[in-house]
Amino acid sequence: MSDSDFSRRLLNWFDQHGRKDLPWQHDINPYRVWVSEIMLQQTQVTTVIPYYQRFMARFPSAEALAQADIDDVLALWTGLGYYARARNLHKCAIAVTEQSGGVFPDTVEGLLALPGIGPYTAAAVGAIAFHRPVMPLDGNIERVTARLWSVETPLPDAKPELRELSQKLIARDRPGDMAQALMDLGATICTPKRPDCTKCPIAIACEGAASGMAEKLPAKKAKKPKPT
Repeated sequence: MSDSDFSRRLLNWFDQHGRKDLPWQHDINPYRVWVSEIMLQQTQVTTVIPYYQRFMARFPSAEALAQADIDDVLALWTGLGYYARARNLHKCAIAVTEQSGGVFPDTVEGLLALPGIGPYTAAAVGAIAFHRPVMPLDGNIERVTARLWSVETPLPDAKPELRELSQKLIARDRPGDMAQALMDLGATICTPKRPDCTKCPIAIACEGAASGMAEKLPAKKAKKPKPT
């Protein structure tokens, strides 16, 4: 399958079946994408939704967040866990406000220079908000990539290889949609257990599906036995 056929199949599926009702998918801008990506780290979508909605109502812009007291930010975060995320959000909002009046840099390099933004978040904001030709690598995209190329190297050793392979999935005309399509595919069809390959729009190109190995990928290193 050519790259253009692959992109067309997956983007057509995303246009018809992708998740379009998530609050951060409405009125997309860099601030909203950034907040959603930070909240979604290590947290389920269903848990994040009400927190995100309350957070946006209270802090609708980077400037509003920067002007808030950190205790108010943490109070609104209560129950979401991993509180360093909230502190980093506040620090980053202050930096963006002081440096550029609340306007986020439109390059991955510029985003990476901000406090609390790592490679994944920079790529996600770059692709979705600024249409940069980059591919963020979250757990869903990592899993889809491992299965597409039948990467048998166990995690975490496979991460560099998966990061390199995932860049081949970039759709230069719709990079943000492609990233979200792969995330949705991993969340709804190419799931960790019992992936539904019969409904997958790109199963025809998947080496893992062809070999019957899809559910076993990506492999993980065996845990060391605990000493008695």
